[in-house]
Amino acid sequence: MDMSSPSLAQATDTPVPDARGINLYRADPMAAALFATYLPAPLMAHLAPHFDRLGKLAGGHLDELASVADKNPPTLSVRSRTGLDESRIDKHPAYVEMERLGFAEFGLAALSHRGGVLGWPQAMPPAAKYALTYLFVQAEFGLCCPISMTDSLARTLRKFGEPSLVERFLPMLTSLDFDELHQGAMFMTEQGAGSDVGATTTQAALQADGSWQLTGDKWFCSNADAGLAMVLARSEEAPGLKGISLFLLPRELPDGTHNRYRILRLKDKLGTRSMASGEIRLEGAQAYLVGQRGRGFKHMADMINNSRLSNGVRAAGLMRRALTEALHVAGHRVAFGRTLVQLPLMRRQLLKMMMRTEQARTMVFQTAAALERAERASDPQAPALARILTPLIKFRACRDARKVTGDAMEVRGGCGYIEEWSDPRLLRDAHLGSIWEGTSNIVALDVLRAIQREHSLPALRDHVTRLLQEGCPADAAVLPAQTLAIERSFAFAEHAAVHDQSHLARQVASALYHVVTLAGLRWEAARDGLAGRALLADLVLAHRLAPRDPLTDNGVENDPRYLALLAHAPESL
Repeated sequence: MDMSSPSLAQATDTPVPDARGINLYRADPMAAALFATYLPAPLMAHLAPHFDRLGKLAGGHLDELASVADKNPPTLSVRSRTGLDESRIDKHPAYVEMERLGFAEFGLAALSHRGGVLGWPQAMPPAAKYALTYLFVQAEFGLCCPISMTDSLARTLRKFGEPSLVERFLPMLTSLDFDELHQGAMFMTEQGAGSDVGATTTQAALQADGSWQLTGDKWFCSNADAGLAMVLARSEEAPGLKGISLFLLPRELPDGTHNRYRILRLKDKLGTRSMASGEIRLEGAQAYLVGQRGRGFKHMADMINNSRLSNGVRAAGLMRRALTEALHVAGHRVAFGRTLVQLPLMRRQLLKMMMRTEQARTMVFQTAAALERAERASDPQAPALARILTPLIKFRACRDARKVTGDAMEVRGGCGYIEEWSDPRLLRDAHLGSIWEGTSNIVALDVLRAIQREHSLPALRDHVTRLLQEGCPADAAVLPAQTLAIERSFAFAEHAAVHDQSHLARQVASALYHVVTLAGLRWEAARDGLAGRALLADLVLAHRLAPRDPLTDNGVENDPRYLALLAHAPESL
């Protein structure tokens, strides 16, 4: 296949290819077909122009705002000029404009909870929320954390809160009026209680009016000036997790004064610089019990799991942006008289980046579909399936994002290391996913817990079997290797869980992720416009599941079918 003519002609126009201003929805050749696969046809038809508009914003104006906000992080004013405590966070206008786009115009935090967002009369399914977020995050990662926490807080409040609390606070969280909106946050981490939540020392004291007062320090509070936050505090004498309850903390008291807590300082972070993360001291702050006393971590886990899925979505979006940039550079950059994409070693690198990127996207929508079935109670296996898919995507997709964004920086070369370009911001932000809402070790152990306590492995196996039965079948040449890899993966996971082999948790999580994404890619390949995803499934098998001799040549970089995947970019590039 000759891939030189159009790219070479365009590449000579500028020695440093720049994709700024492209429509990131149109630049993604599989986006429309994938979204249509997972969304009801009427909703897809309604959202298509919104996807297109958001794709244009993400590649242009929104990307410019994100770059400005990244270079102008929020600042904290501890006191007013007259000496009054105020804990006021000042945000750059570029970040505020992004807030208006994300929360008000596109309603990313509200669309799963109410009708009227983007003109759709009902609440939308998870797949719609994650499709829109997937596009938004390709421009701005930091704001997607507050968006996710607001959405997750609303979900947890609806699920566990007293009706009076829900009636009072849910409209604040789902408002499309930016001036009325109360953003959400999650204040859980303490200096001595990160992953070990049972070591929480913040105290909760019951008051005569039924409210609670919280006292203690929270060490890492993202979206620190949020209107509402979920907080874990010790309300019972019982040790460990049994003594911890979940509370809803408003920023403002009913009389309009600031609640009794202070933001001590803001964190100087590697990534997500646009968004304010701080340290908070609770000084008898008024809060409201959510759910049952002493069962706070179980209730908070619901919010954490939703945030973990959102972390996976954001990692998938980062990879897609990085891949789009790398494909653009490779198709337009001339070296040694040829465009980079004509070079076999570059083709191999791009294909492996594409494999990881598309694995993550498939996992996003497979998890979203399971979550929707679980919430509708339409499938008895869906809760157990969603329970294990969520830590799987959080574990593997977030780690893969670090690799893909790093490789994309390398494709661009020296310019990729310069802060004027998107690559450094993507790389810095990518490292967040493997830490927040549980480090890789913690999340991998959670995969084992899902197998041991929720018996999720049979549900996962049945799901993989159904995807393969309904999908594009593997070629006869690779079918035996695929069957063996799947059998070994499930047997390995069962062995580790039954014998409590915690040191194998990361291997288990990776293997199951690869099995699910392989099956999901084959299932998608049988849908309209997505036949090429069967080739990606073959790559997953060859590079991530099957035994492989590192000293062999599979020739994939010269296979015309795979070259078509790399060449399948719209003329707008």
